[in-house]
Amino acid sequence: MLFGLCLCVFGTLASGFQVYQTYIPNGNIVPNPCLIGQTWAGAGHFSAIGAGPLNPFGQDFAAAGHVWNDVLCNKDSDNDGLTNGEELGDPHCHFTPTKPGHLVSTRGNPGICEPVGSAACAWQGFTC
Repeated sequence: MLFGLCLCVFGTLASGFQVYQTYIPNGNIVPNPCLIGQTWAGAGHFSAIGAGPLNPFGQDFAAAGHVWNDVLCNKDSDNDGLTNGEELGDPHCHFTPTKPGHLVSTRGNPGICEPVGSAACAWQGFTC
């Protein structure tokens, strides 16, 4: 019984904010900067599963009231030279959760400075 309770609680925590993926462009296919070809389920977190401390994009997304808007889209939260919109495939900032069209391929993770481990990204202190 305890195992079932733990599994239920863990499952709830792991998927509790998965809805945020629908609030940002290509939220379900944000690239994993550590594993090429894999995705990062928690775009706003330093953890790929979407738990723990917020990364810079997560902080900016929370400050924007969890709403994708022109300011958040045009910001470069992780200071890697690409706007959040460019990284998430919405370079012209047209995305809305009800009209997700006009998206292009993702180019990076908006909360993790890339390339990870480079001198330009050393400030973030993130490692894979």
